[in-house]
Amino acid sequence: MKLASLRTDTRDGALVVVSNDLKKAVAVPGIAHTLQSALERWDAVAPHLRKIHDDLNAGSLGQGVFDFDQRKVASPLPRAYQWLDASAYVNHVELVRKSRGVEMPESFWTDPLMYQGESDWLLGPRDDIPVADEKFGIDFEAEIAVVTGDVPMGVTPADAAKHIKLVMLVNDVSLRYLAMAELTKGFGFVQSKPASAFSPVAVTPDALGAAWQDGKLHLPLVTHYNGKLFGKPNAGADMVFDFPTLIAHAAKTRFLSAGTILGSGTVSNKDRSVGSSCIVELRTIEKIETGESTTPFMKYGDNVRIEMLDASGASIFGAIDQKVVPYRYAPK
Repeated sequence: MKLASLRTDTRDGALVVVSNDLKKAVAVPGIAHTLQSALERWDAVAPHLRKIHDDLNAGSLGQGVFDFDQRKVASPLPRAYQWLDASAYVNHVELVRKSRGVEMPESFWTDPLMYQGESDWLLGPRDDIPVADEKFGIDFEAEIAVVTGDVPMGVTPADAAKHIKLVMLVNDVSLRYLAMAELTKGFGFVQSKPASAFSPVAVTPDALGAAWQDGKLHLPLVTHYNGKLFGKPNAGADMVFDFPTLIAHAAKTRFLSAGTILGSGTVSNKDRSVGSSCIVELRTIEKIETGESTTPFMKYGDNVRIEMLDASGASIFGAIDQKVVPYRYAPK
């Protein structure tokens, strides 16, 4: 089942059910007005949403069906009660620390890194990336994310899997030069982590078929930067911490409310021939191999496109396709 949030004059948009081929959609106000509302009543509303989805794909729905336009949707959750991002691909962390000449603690292989980011305003998949200054070191990060239902405190990894309701793609925008200063404080990210963007649709795990196994999504995550292939690492390979493990880590001392988004961190493979999912990793590899980082961070006008294709080459989640622009405050 595929779901999206159509932009409206309200901040949370309108929930729509989307066909598997991403060509048709239908609003479902009689079931749930918003995705957040659906998640809070998931067990009751999911069967009704699934019936609409089946009928939509079968072509048996007439009234209310419209052409789905990825440019007219917000993030599946335009705002969320909680957005947590991990670093499940330890290879990425190891590379970055190696380039700085810093040894990685052994605990990083057994205890996930995780931070809590901005969630009151999430970018849509075709929204520009507004940044106040190019000198901040603008970077993209292609990731996978899951959306949970209500998760009890102290949940085990074995039980956490059943709380995963949806899967999405993420562009976790990062401001690398600001991050350096924040990391030295030892108190987490704030300024260096502006709003992230999410794929046009969110997909239930069962709709991913055999690609969803062991709490991981086993398909390449494809990133194009300024029209050129930047990387296509497999999201299932080299993922040290699966999503149920990440959920259990996050819920060790707190409840997670329905609509919590949890990201995987930058998808990264040990096989360097598949490329990278962010600029800083490429810069890291350049420094390790040549002694100097040569690839610049993003500038105004630069474009990033993030997408995942199924075995037939069809887009699963739609594409995150964004351009970096100067931020201009425009009071209403």
